Amino acid sequence: MPLMRATDTLKKLLGPTQDFEATSPAVTIRYARPDDALALMDLADLDSSTAPHGIVLVAEVGGRIWAAHSIDDGHAIADPFRPTGELSFLLGERARQLSTAARPPRRFSRRTLQAA
Repeated sequence: MPLMRATDTLKKLLGPTQDFEATSPAVTIRYARPDDALALMDLADLDSSTAPHGIVLVAEVGGRIWAAHSIDDGHAIADPFRPTGELSFLLGERARQLSTAARPPRRFSRRTLQAA
């Protein structure tokens, strides 16, 4: 009973809330394909930059590329007219994960283990 009163009080104070699923579009993180070249050039033009080269990750929302990040050199572009800050961060983190996973494992010598 006290929980229901607390919930009712919060609803009165905060007003109507938004449904998270209804307000957040789905995001797809994927590797860029050759047929994305024109979209990447258009995005780079919007961002007043150059298109990323090499292996590129893209963030796609509603079938459109909103941000891109090169795994090879870290060059990133994003649509300045959309909320892409978190997408750019997410692409950078994913690129870091992929580049770390691609490196061969470090070999530890006896000295480095003793120093730790």
